[in-house]
Amino acid sequence: MLTVSNLSVQFGKRVLFDEVNTKFTHGNCYGIIGANGSGKSTFLKIISGKMDPTSGNTFLEKGKRMSVLSQDHFAFDEFTVLDTVMIGNKPLYDLKTEMDAIYAKPDFSEEDGIKAGELGVDFEEMGGWNAESDAGSLLSSVGILDEMHTTLMKDVGGKTKVRILLAQALFGNPDLLIMDEPTNDLDYETIAWLEHFLANYKETVIVVSHDRHFLDAVCTHISDIDFGKINHFSGNYTFWYESSQLAARQKAQQNKKAEDKKKELEEFIRRFSANMAKSKQATSRKKMIDKLNVEEIKPSSRRYPAIIFEREREAGDQILNIEDLSKEIDGKVVFDKVHINLAKGDKVIILSKDSRAVTAFYEILAGNDTNFNGKFNWGVTTNQSYLPLENAIFFKDGELNLVDWLRQYAKTEEEREEVFLRGFLGKMIFSGEEALKKCTVLSGGEKVRCMLSRMMMTRANVLCLDEPTNHLDLESIQAINNSLKKFKGTVLLSTHDHEFAQTVGNRIIELTPKGVIDSYMSFEDYYADAKIKELREKMYS
Repeated sequence: MLTVSNLSVQFGKRVLFDEVNTKFTHGNCYGIIGANGSGKSTFLKIISGKMDPTSGNTFLEKGKRMSVLSQDHFAFDEFTVLDTVMIGNKPLYDLKTEMDAIYAKPDFSEEDGIKAGELGVDFEEMGGWNAESDAGSLLSSVGILDEMHTTLMKDVGGKTKVRILLAQALFGNPDLLIMDEPTNDLDYETIAWLEHFLANYKETVIVVSHDRHFLDAVCTHISDIDFGKINHFSGNYTFWYESSQLAARQKAQQNKKAEDKKKELEEFIRRFSANMAKSKQATSRKKMIDKLNVEEIKPSSRRYPAIIFEREREAGDQILNIEDLSKEIDGKVVFDKVHINLAKGDKVIILSKDSRAVTAFYEILAGNDTNFNGKFNWGVTTNQSYLPLENAIFFKDGELNLVDWLRQYAKTEEEREEVFLRGFLGKMIFSGEEALKKCTVLSGGEKVRCMLSRMMMTRANVLCLDEPTNHLDLESIQAINNSLKKFKGTVLLSTHDHEFAQTVGNRIIELTPKGVIDSYMSFEDYYADAKIKELREKMYS
């Protein structure tokens, strides 16, 4: 399907890819993973023809059509929603445009009629006469109502544009579909629809995503970018992660016989395959799990931050009581009549269709927002640590190095010692000279890791986290996910990461303009519950 030959990419002295040779074959879905800066998005730009490599080339099998999920939300502003989707099959759309232009000629001639007839034959062979209805059906699938189909893209909101561009990429069943972070800005329902669509898609997909649940649902292979090379591994992300961790542990067991190691790996594959077969999300793509090969299992060179949330003391029974809390933003009620009593050990997933409501809720509880109605009280034995959605205010003194930055939040003389501070930073992969970096040069992910170091130092028994996976790579996301699962205290968490929500939360609280929905159940059960679905529709209507 797609062949990559001797591909090298170099920026100055930095080598991103070094003589990469690989193939992406028909019918598979490849999840591209790699540390931040490893070149995932660059690789997609090269294979989609938007960027030239330093050397080498890529070759798409003759006669195959490639489609790329557009990252430019303004490229189609002068087109209608329906036309934007149809542009996804450019040869078909160009043919339609040419035919329309001929028929629109005021001096339409016999020669024009012959030409239009010839084009019409090609148009029919490409399924053109059904194109508009097919595009309309696809739009409906991603939640775009019929009355919006003739709207200009410039008049469409940002999150709606994402879904339209998604429909554009999928239109016409391309032979090769390339997607860079397709779940960004999509709601859970649309992501679930996309997972189901791609899991049963018969053509080739290459995708970059930080959403582990999405990668697990759709991928037949994980393509790992490491040391300037790309290696394919059969299976989804969870299989790659767990098998690479097992292989790393085995590598450390120098005295264990090779035969025993192989048996352990084979047993792991059997258990994993059995679990996949029983999964309620089993699909045609997942059946390819049978191709798992023990020889492919190798230790990963990935570095995972050591995120460990410890408590200074255990909280009493009274955690948080909220009475009749309400909040308006720009004259609009974003949540109202919120009554909540948190119990010790609750791990709560905070939801709302309006993301502003969630952030406002956290800001109120953190004492940063006093413009609200109602009241709340934290238990006297609680101490809270908060990871806000926006962290720019914490890094306004850009000249501080990371050691001095973290020192600002120390409470004791021992904590102010450089050795102590470097210990916390080292856990977040800021070791050696990295710990002396200035705040001005930090990336978004590095700032979040600094904020997590700050949280760990507080040793709080209640953690509040507003979208903690933003800007983080898969390694950091996996580490914080594992840490919150083990944490013995209380957690309030908002996240767009399905796996995060499902594996951490034991209670769901949804903030709506007409009250609160409060249920002790898992994230997936919450979205599958018919009664809750009906209640949600009423609360937002």
